[in-house]
Amino acid sequence: MAVGSRGPRPLVLGLLLCVLSLAVSQGGKILLVPMDGSHWLSFSGVIQQLQQRGHDIVVLAPEASEGAFYTLKTYPVPFRREDLVASFIAAGHNAFEKQPFLQSLIKAYKKVKEDSALLLSGCSHLLHNKELMTSLAESSFDCVLTDPFLPCGAIVAKYLALPVVFFLNSLPCSLDSQGSQCPNPPSYVPRALSFNSDRMTFLQRVKNMLLALTENFMCNMVYSPYGQLASEVLQKDVTLEDLMSSASIWLYRTDFVNFTPRPIMPNMAFIGGINCANKKPLSQEFEAYVNASGEHGIVVFSLGSMVSDIPEKKAMEIADALGKIPQTVLWRYTGTRPSNLAKNTILVKWLPQNDLLGHPKTRAFITHSGSHGIYEGICNGVPMVMMPLFGDQMDNAKRMETRGAGVSLNVLEMTSEDLENALKTVINDKSYKEKSCTSPASTRTAPLSHWTGCVLGGVRDEAQGSPASAPRGPPPHLVPVPFFGRTLSCTDLSRAPLNLHVSSPT
Repeated sequence: MAVGSRGPRPLVLGLLLCVLSLAVSQGGKILLVPMDGSHWLSFSGVIQQLQQRGHDIVVLAPEASEGAFYTLKTYPVPFRREDLVASFIAAGHNAFEKQPFLQSLIKAYKKVKEDSALLLSGCSHLLHNKELMTSLAESSFDCVLTDPFLPCGAIVAKYLALPVVFFLNSLPCSLDSQGSQCPNPPSYVPRALSFNSDRMTFLQRVKNMLLALTENFMCNMVYSPYGQLASEVLQKDVTLEDLMSSASIWLYRTDFVNFTPRPIMPNMAFIGGINCANKKPLSQEFEAYVNASGEHGIVVFSLGSMVSDIPEKKAMEIADALGKIPQTVLWRYTGTRPSNLAKNTILVKWLPQNDLLGHPKTRAFITHSGSHGIYEGICNGVPMVMMPLFGDQMDNAKRMETRGAGVSLNVLEMTSEDLENALKTVINDKSYKEKSCTSPASTRTAPLSHWTGCVLGGVRDEAQGSPASAPRGPPPHLVPVPFFGRTLSCTDLSRAPLNLHVSSPT
C-alpha cells in the first residue's frame, strides 16, 4: 500500500501476467446488486460496458427498468419506488430550509433513521425470499458486483459463497478503511462531512480527530442492523466488519484528481470519470440553444436528478443572478417558473449534462457537487460554481474549491449578487479553466471491466470452475512501515499479489 496510486513492485508482475492471459479469458456471469437513486446512474453505464465485453449480467433490484443488455430479477418489498424517490427529493428540499442547529440535527437524525429502516426492510425481504435465493444459488454466478453503501449485496455474496466486487464512491464512518484494514490517519486524511482539505490547521485536526472518535457511534444506527440480519440469514455470527472485509476488489468511482492523498491497499482501484465515457451528439433542440448563444457561450445549471425544483424565493434570487451574465443559461428545473426569469435563461425538464459540458461553447457549470457532476465537469474541463446540498457534496465542493477549479456557495446564505460574482469569476478568470483541465485525461479511462474480469479469472483458477467452493481467507494482516513526512506504506501478508487477478477480455 502507498500514498497515491502506485502499488508495490510485485503487483506489476501480477498485472503483466494477467494482461498476457487476456486472450484466453472468457466472459463471466455477474450478479449485480445496485442501490437506487443517483447510485444507479453509475451502475447503468457499467452494465453496458461489461455486457459489451461478453459478460452475462443479471440485475437484482426491487424495481428497475428492463434493459436490452441485462436480465432483471425483481423481488417484492413493503414500499413503492415512488416512496424512495420522494424521500430523496425531500432531503434536497430540506437543504434550502434555514433552521436552528439543534432542530436541523434532530430532523436529519429522524430522516436518516426513516430512510435506513426503509432500505433495511427491502434487504430483509430479499434475503428471506427463499424461492429467489434458491434460484440465485442454482444460477452458477461467478461473482457479485455491488455498492457497499447498502451492505445487502455483500450479504448476498456471502450467502452464495461468491467473491464480491465493491463499486463505490465513498462510505460513511470510514467503513471502507475498517473493512480493508487500511490506515486512515486523521492527522491528514479529512473525515467525511468535516469540510477539511488535507492541509489542516491545528484546530481543524482536532475537529477531524473528534469526528474520527465519534463516527462509529454515528453510523451504528444505520449499519449495525445489517450485521444482525446477516447473522440471522447465514446462521452464524457475522459482524459489519466481516461484510466490509469480504471484497476482492474495491473500485472507487473517484480519482486523485479530486481526492486527497491517503494510504490505499493493493486491491483498491480508482475509476473516477466512468460516467464521462459515453458522450453523444446534441439533439437538434439543444444544438440550437448552443448555436444561438453566440460568442458568449452557455452555462449549464443542474442540481441533480433528485432536486429539480426549489423554494420560490430562492429561485427568484437565482434567476436574478442568471439574468446579469451575457451567457445563455440552460437550467434543469421543473418548479414554478420564476416571474423574473430573464431572456437568456432557458428552463428545461431534462438536459444531456455530459454532452453539453463537452461542447466547446460551455463556459461554466452550476452544480450541486454530486460525484457524477463533479467528474463530468473535470472530464470536460469546465469550471464550476458549486451549491452543495447534503451528504458528500459538501466535501466534493471543498476539494474542488481548494484545487482552484471552482467556487463554492452556501445555498442558505448566498445572495443573488454572490451567485452573479461567482459566475463572472469562474468564467472570466482563466485560472479556473486551467485548473479544471489539469488532468482530465486520467478520468477518461475507466478500467472497471478490466478489474472485474480479473476477479472472474481468479475464481476459475482457484475453484476449477466452481466459484462457490473458492476459499475466502481472513482479512489481510498488515505490517505498517512508516516513512518520513506523510508517506505510509503497508504490506499485505495474507495473500500474494498475483491473487488480485487483474485481467479481463478487451
